[in-house]
Amino acid sequence: MEPLREPPTYSPFDYAVHEDPYPTYARLRDEAPLYRNDELGFWALSRHADVAAAFRDHVTFSNANGVSLEPSAWGPQAHRTMSFLALDPPRHTRMRALVSKGFTPRRVRELEGRIGDLTRRRLEPALEAREFDFVADFAGLLPMDVISEMMGVPEADRAEVRRLADVVVHREEGLNDVPPAGMEAALALVGYYEGMLAERRRRRTGDLTSALLDAEIDGDRLDDREIIAFLFLMVVAGNETTTKLLANAVYWAWRNPAELAKPFGDPARVDDWVEETLRYDTSSQMLARTVTRDSIWHGRRVPAGDRMLLLVGSANRDPRVFPDPDVYRLGRDTSQLVSFGGGRHFCLGANLARLEARVALTELVNRVRGYEVDEARADRVHSVNVRGFASLPVRVEVR
Repeated sequence: MEPLREPPTYSPFDYAVHEDPYPTYARLRDEAPLYRNDELGFWALSRHADVAAAFRDHVTFSNANGVSLEPSAWGPQAHRTMSFLALDPPRHTRMRALVSKGFTPRRVRELEGRIGDLTRRRLEPALEAREFDFVADFAGLLPMDVISEMMGVPEADRAEVRRLADVVVHREEGLNDVPPAGMEAALALVGYYEGMLAERRRRRTGDLTSALLDAEIDGDRLDDREIIAFLFLMVVAGNETTTKLLANAVYWAWRNPAELAKPFGDPARVDDWVEETLRYDTSSQMLARTVTRDSIWHGRRVPAGDRMLLLVGSANRDPRVFPDPDVYRLGRDTSQLVSFGGGRHFCLGANLARLEARVALTELVNRVRGYEVDEARADRVHSVNVRGFASLPVRVEVR
């Protein structure tokens, strides 16, 4: 007889989970599709069908306390830093409609040429060096450049805004909350945006901050606090996730040379590269919700008021939806991926993230013959919600 296995355990704070969560996810899907962690006070759904259904059911699964487990980021004040990501209808509907005016598909499309310029500006010195840290010297800079450009952050301030954003999201081992340095950085960022907003009130420019000041629906406008919360969300959510997407793409394609050969043989395949990376190892691994009413999942009652984690990273590897889910294969059907959430909270920046990744990786494919990753020196980021590399040293062979 085989010895009885211990039941699966899962904590998004666990450094071992940051290294490789996928074996844990596989056990949760099979053995504990509704998982309970009493110590940290949450439930978790790991199967694709359950995660997708929960995203669509915004009545049962509320965003009102935010989307992260961390005590300081959880609660009725979460919208102050996470903007409409921590609101429910009707406040969410109003806020999202107003913010969307600064984020139209046309506005995003118009950015394409500018993203190309910013990509080349960051990539060229890195390629000249031949050996560089793909995160520190490129992927960690470009999304922040794009967002800063959109928001109207002057070039002279961008390095400091990026540094503050990095401090806000960094987590220390053994501490299940935002470290004091992260709190200070968050306050400094908010202070910076207050100053920028005051300047735009005096004199509009063509940037997103100005567009948010002018956004109006039936006489309703955003107040300064709402705009600052949205700018904060952009820097933390929009910057980090795209940085991780770019480095994850470079890493997993290198680990799978036959797949890497596809975009290098045909740059039109870069979109496939982006989509399979979003599925296989997505930046946002988990989002939390508050359960508003008693509900039954897998024969167990989840009481109103409890926290539910939606394990996006696990849903994207569910064999019930994706055949051979642990195989990294470009060109598969990724239409069911839940990397950008779903329902009313579907990521507003999804088009922008995909555009940035496509432009950046196409530029890379056109400029280099190939590359090597120095895996021994690569470092993973430690974060509750986000998965990716803090450092990814590479050596390139320039065309």
